[in-house]
Amino acid sequence: METYTGIPEELKLTVLKRIKPTENEREKLLAIQEELTSQVKAAAEKLGIPDVLVKMVGSAARGTWLSGTHDIDVFISFPEETPRKELETLGMAIAREVAKHAEHAEDRHAEHPYLNIIYKGFDVDLVPCFRVASASQIKSAVDRTPFHNDFVKPRIKGHEDEVLLLKQFMRGGGVYGSELKTQGFSGYLTELLVIHYGSFENTICAACSWKPGEKIDIMHHSEIEHEEPLVVVDPTDPKRNVAAALSLDKFCMFIDHCREFLKSPELRFFFPASLLPLEDSEILERLESRKSTQLAIVFKTPDVVEDVLYPQLYKMEQAVAALLKEYDFTVIKTGVWSGKTETAVMLELISGTLPNVKKHVGPPVWVKVHAEKFKEKYQGAADVFGGYIENGKYVFEIRRKYPTAKGLLEDRLMSCSLGKQVHQSVNEGFEIIENAGICRLKDPNFRVFLRKWM
Repeated sequence: METYTGIPEELKLTVLKRIKPTENEREKLLAIQEELTSQVKAAAEKLGIPDVLVKMVGSAARGTWLSGTHDIDVFISFPEETPRKELETLGMAIAREVAKHAEHAEDRHAEHPYLNIIYKGFDVDLVPCFRVASASQIKSAVDRTPFHNDFVKPRIKGHEDEVLLLKQFMRGGGVYGSELKTQGFSGYLTELLVIHYGSFENTICAACSWKPGEKIDIMHHSEIEHEEPLVVVDPTDPKRNVAAALSLDKFCMFIDHCREFLKSPELRFFFPASLLPLEDSEILERLESRKSTQLAIVFKTPDVVEDVLYPQLYKMEQAVAALLKEYDFTVIKTGVWSGKTETAVMLELISGTLPNVKKHVGPPVWVKVHAEKFKEKYQGAADVFGGYIENGKYVFEIRRKYPTAKGLLEDRLMSCSLGKQVHQSVNEGFEIIENAGICRLKDPNFRVFLRKWM
C-alpha cells in the first residue's frame, strides 16, 4: 500500500498565487461594497422607506472569493412584520433606484423578485429579505443567507486560503456550483467542509472514503433524515441539508477527483487544460470508430434563466430515453447542451434502426378467452408476417411501427413530458439530426461538449 506523503506546500502556494485576490482587488471590492451600501440607504431615504438595513453577504463578504470573480450580494432587509407584497414592491423600488447608477439591470426571480445589476464591472444581486430572529423562522428562502454569514465569518478566519483551494479544486473537477445546471457544491458548502475538517487537505482525504448517505452535522443538532448522497446539516437551520442540490454523479465525481489527485498531486487538477472544439473530420472519425447512432434533438433555446431551463432539459432527456426504450431502442447514454440560440438533447443508441419485424408474445394457449381473442386479432391481419406457438404461448411476428429512432422522435416527441418553456420551444419547431448531420452545429461551445461526449 502506498504511503501518503501529503500535498506539496509548493503546489498549494502556486495555486493560491493564481486564485487569491490581490490587495488592489480587495480594496476595489470594499470600495464598491461601501458605495452600494450608501446608495441603498440613500434610495430608501429618498423613497421615504424607514427601517431598512443593508447587509453584504456571500463569499465577497467573508473573504472567500476567488480572484477574477466579481460577484457581490447586497441584502436589503425589512422588518419581519412587513407584508410580503410590500417587501417585494419596496425592495424592488430601492433596487431600481440603485440601478440608475449601473451599466445594466435585469429583473430576476427566485422565491420572490430581485434585481441583478452590472455596477462598475461587478455582478451585483440586490435582494430584498425579511429581518427574522433566526434562520429556523425564515419567511422566504433568502432570509437564512445573512445567518450563514454570521456563522461562517468568525469560524473561517485564518482558513480563507483553504476555502479558495477547495473551490478551485472543485472547479477543476467540474463539480463547483449548486445551480441546477451543475448540481454541484455551493460556496457555502465548501466553507462548511473546511470548518468541519479543518483544511483543504483534510477535506480531500476524508472525501476519498465518502459513501452515499455521508452526514456532517457541525453543531450536532439534527435528527432529521435526508435522502441525498451527502447530508451537511445547515448549522443555522437544522431542518435543511446544505448539500441538497448535489447530485449523486457530482458527489462521485468529486470522490474520484480527490482519489486521483492524492495519487499524483498536480496543478492540472486545479487548472485542467482547455478542450478544443471538435472538428468535422474528428466527428466523422469518432462516428466511424464507435459504430453507434448519434442523435441530436435541436430546437431554439427558450428565453428563461438557467435554473428554470436545465431542470426541464433533464426532464426531457429522461422522457425521450424512456420513449426510445418503450419502442425497443437501446440507449447507451443521454446528455444536454444549451447555447444562446440553439439547444440540443443528445442521445447515443446501439442502433438507430431496428428490423421491420417485431416479435409479439401473447397469452398461454390454455387461457382460452384471452388466447382466442389474441389469435383472432393478429391471424391473417395486415402487417403480420406469421404466427406460431412457442413455450405454450401464441406468438405473432408483426410489422414494427417505428423501425427508426429518428422517425419515432419526429412523430412522438411532443407526447413526451418536456416542461412548460421547453415544450413551447419544441412545439415551435425542432430538428432530429443523425450521425454526420451533427456537423451542421457549428457553435464552438457545442463542439467542446461533443469532445467530452464522443
